[in-house]
Amino acid sequence: MSNKDRAGMFTDRDSFNPQVNAIPLSDVDTHAKGQASISDLVKDASAQVSSLVRSEVELAKTEIAASAKKAGIGVGLFGAAAIILAHSSFFLFFTIAEALDTFLPRWLAFLIVFLFMLLLVIILALVGVKQVKGVKKPEKTIESVSELKTVIPQGGKNSASGRKSGMYT
Repeated sequence: MSNKDRAGMFTDRDSFNPQVNAIPLSDVDTHAKGQASISDLVKDASAQVSSLVRSEVELAKTEIAASAKKAGIGVGLFGAAAIILAHSSFFLFFTIAEALDTFLPRWLAFLIVFLFMLLLVIILALVGVKQVKGVKKPEKTIESVSELKTVIPQGGKNSASGRKSGMYT
């Protein structure tokens, strides 16, 4: 695509601010009235359809890039919130231990909170192990790939469809 055809398309730049300013179509009536042959008209129509399709792809890339940028920022903010929450949970457990300190000796209050946290870790780990053990292998995909062996011709080392042809390298 020439620079003239790319006018208004900016998604290939290094920056992450994609924009489409215009649809870069050439003038429809490039020939004098009645002077264009059918092959010229077909050639012009083909070029314009190709340019229109490229423009639509650029528009889609622009819209997707803007949405992806917003989604990335949102995920980053959720991640930051999760980290702050995880670090703040220390203060919650410390507060619970201090509250128990009013009724029990201090060391016992902190031991109870520690054992409670240990129990939570054990429960979550067991549930996680159960979930991981429940993961199944992709049987349909494995079956489909194994069926490909019967569909794709298996050539020898010297055949045209083998490794020497560069097909698998």
